Amino acid sequence: MTSARQTADPGLLRIDLAPRIGSELRADVDALLSGRHSAEIRSLLEQRGVVAFRELDLSEAQQIAFTRTLGSDSQDCEITRITMDPLENPKADYIKGAFYWHIDGTMLHTPIFASVMSSRRLSATGGQTEFCNTYAAWDELPEAEKQALATLKVVHMFETAQRCVNPEPGYEELKKWQQYQPNTLPLVWTHRTGRKSLVLGSTASHIEGMDLREGWALLTRLREWATRPEFVYRHEWKLGDLVIWDNTGTMHRALPYPLDSGRLMYRTQIAGDEPFA
Repeated sequence: MTSARQTADPGLLRIDLAPRIGSELRADVDALLSGRHSAEIRSLLEQRGVVAFRELDLSEAQQIAFTRTLGSDSQDCEITRITMDPLENPKADYIKGAFYWHIDGTMLHTPIFASVMSSRRLSATGGQTEFCNTYAAWDELPEAEKQALATLKVVHMFETAQRCVNPEPGYEELKKWQQYQPNTLPLVWTHRTGRKSLVLGSTASHIEGMDLREGWALLTRLREWATRPEFVYRHEWKLGDLVIWDNTGTMHRALPYPLDSGRLMYRTQIAGDEPFA
């Protein structure tokens, strides 16, 4: 962690949390809600992958308002309650997949740009969130390997991710998973900015046109590479924290925690406008 320093935006203090990913910002809540710092926050998010605010304690309405300042396509954003309690979340079983490295929206043509998450109730043990910088992971690969990976395509399947949680589904459960059609994506995403990132995660089933075992080995090796300590930031949650991550340049996962812990997070999202390419 670096010492706090002033950003180019007056009133916004920055602390880098890890060398290649993650920055904490400190700012007045009213200024955040006004949108005065939005351009600087979004720029930093694209540079650093993760932006955190400690114990900001935004209300539900304030989180929605703040999210709207960060993306013009977020006017219809709403709160999603992330919890394993089936009484509060009817899709509790589905989100057990969050314990594995993933990018949100790999079954879509255009993924969301970013997520905004705040902590409402915490587990006494576990429940941290880890993020890895898939831009940095690509940048640090040897040039020869970059050339070998540049044109590969990966087939992503919802079923592949769900088998991490439930390796022996019943037939009816399997049919629900298979309602999501496989989605073929580039292994290397060339963004409009010219930057490149790796597209990996728990939905990655196999590499198109490659022997299955060879492809699985490559995907496993690249996931291990992208999640090396130098590319990772782990957020230790405090009540009221708010964390934003660039979904197009990171993977993330929650660390395991007791499913009856009552852990509750509020998530809003910033819509994306850049297809996988």
